[in-house]
Amino acid sequence: MRWLLKLLQKLSRQWGGNGTEKEQRSLLHNNIKRFQQLTGYAIKNEELFVQALLHRSFLQRMSNFGPSNERLEFLGDSILNLIVAEHLFHRLPDAEEGDLTRIRSRLVNRKALATYAKEIHLIDFILMSKSAPQSGEKGSDTIIADTYEAVIAAIYIDGGYEAAKNFVDRQVLAALRKGSVVTDNENYKSLLLEYSQARGLGIPRYAVVKEEGPDHDRTFTVEVLVNNERKGRGKGKNKKEAEQAAASQALENFYSMMDNEGDHAHR
Repeated sequence: MRWLLKLLQKLSRQWGGNGTEKEQRSLLHNNIKRFQQLTGYAIKNEELFVQALLHRSFLQRMSNFGPSNERLEFLGDSILNLIVAEHLFHRLPDAEEGDLTRIRSRLVNRKALATYAKEIHLIDFILMSKSAPQSGEKGSDTIIADTYEAVIAAIYIDGGYEAAKNFVDRQVLAALRKGSVVTDNENYKSLLLEYSQARGLGIPRYAVVKEEGPDHDRTFTVEVLVNNERKGRGKGKNKKEAEQAAASQALENFYSMMDNEGDHAHR
């Protein structure tokens, strides 16, 4: 813990406040506690997670201090790809290898990871120099996306594969199920079309059922009908985006139904 204690003074300046070592320890503990609440993971090894939040820019003026989060980022990237690939393999049994690769790529690219990271306010905890994010939005997104991968690795080391999988499921895979991450311009709709036609259900039909908001900021709600039955509903800032979300929900409903049928068959 020696290198972690060495952080306390710097942490007190970044996270607010100055004081005794006892007060600084309390500040660190409170921030770790808030971090646990936002990530939904109970931390065992605090030192590991502080390392996951350490950007190399924070260490530039500190010699013999300790490692940044880069090694954890490397591991987290592989773990994230494995979890997402495993999920897609089982949940999209009719998808070709190329489709699976495209979906995974869109789910785990820098922009998507930055979005997930912002949902848990990760930027509030990253330890970096003041100049690090000043290269614009792209620079900031890269830092928080890399840190998000490092956090996944920390959860994996601290709690095991299932803990990391649960964390990814709560954000990344939930985004896939909700259709909030569009994986390809035509992908969800194409997958639903292939699924529907392969089972003799005809061509899915999409209908706008609601339009909300002013002209410059409209929100569309679309329903998709398969074999004349409503199978999915989605929202978007344009009709195509809403159709993608509706198709994604329809696919999720179909695959959930298949899972339930499989469960009954094994009883």
